[in-house]
Amino acid sequence: MGATWLGIACGIGAGALWGLVFLAPELASAFTPLQLAAGRYLAYGLFAVLLVLPRWHALRAGLGLREWWALAWLSLLGNILYYALLATAVQMGGMAMTSLVIGFLPVAVTVIGSRDHGAVPVRKLVPSLLLGAAGILCIGWQSVGDAQTGMPMAEMTGLLCAVGALVSWTVYAVGNSRWLARLGHVSAHDWSLLTGVVTGAQALLLAVPAFLFAQGGHAAAEWLRFAAVVTGLAILASIVGNALWNRMSRLLPLTLVGQMILFETLFALLYGFLWEQRLPTGMELAALVCVTGSVLSCVAAHRPKPPETARQPAPA
Repeated sequence: MGATWLGIACGIGAGALWGLVFLAPELASAFTPLQLAAGRYLAYGLFAVLLVLPRWHALRAGLGLREWWALAWLSLLGNILYYALLATAVQMGGMAMTSLVIGFLPVAVTVIGSRDHGAVPVRKLVPSLLLGAAGILCIGWQSVGDAQTGMPMAEMTGLLCAVGALVSWTVYAVGNSRWLARLGHVSAHDWSLLTGVVTGAQALLLAVPAFLFAQGGHAAAEWLRFAAVVTGLAILASIVGNALWNRMSRLLPLTLVGQMILFETLFALLYGFLWEQRLPTGMELAALVCVTGSVLSCVAAHRPKPPETARQPAPA
């Protein structure tokens, strides 16, 4: 179980750093979601190139065309598209609604992962999935319950973007975990850096329309804040967070990997409380209990059975 608990610790660390991405659209609200995505991943690509450069020739020799295509679509789905949709959802629908929708990632990834060979069957994961779903519903209860019957167009657009982000990252999480399982000769950290290199190249193409055709200008202070936000996200969320996530993906089965995404939602809520300078409500505390129970239940479902002792013959 040592590897399992190390994987869980890596998952918690990744969630703590990834939760910061929900704050970024609020911290740099003067900029569009496309500009935030382009800036974050340009910085990510730059740092990734600097870190991977000493081992570039060795890494390139171990990757074929299929691996580079995998890096391309994983980078697009898990980084560029996901964050553009998430930032739009936060700015148009709010952090609570976005956290609610993204919080269903564990259920989606866990159910898909249950089809893998040797995975824990879904029936053993039912308590964990129910607790996780209950926690997410508690998180979004107030925002959904207090909403008026007629949802404004902006909130509807934010909801659709959040659902799109959910689908995009679910495909990424499953695909990335399976590629890491195939590539035993590439470390989890190097795979994360290579993803950053490819994402940075994609961000170069995104930056042209994102900044060239943007309306209105920005003050120097806004540009400084933007630079600080995207650089912080690149280092903390993209480089360190992705490295922890990839390390976890090699230590845990996909059905348990799905549960670890819950920590991103929990930390996003914690940062939201700090940003709004308030304490969690009763429903939000109930969500913390449900989510913690969900992860512990999933860990218990993955605990190996003790070997059966051979039955001794009865004395004559």
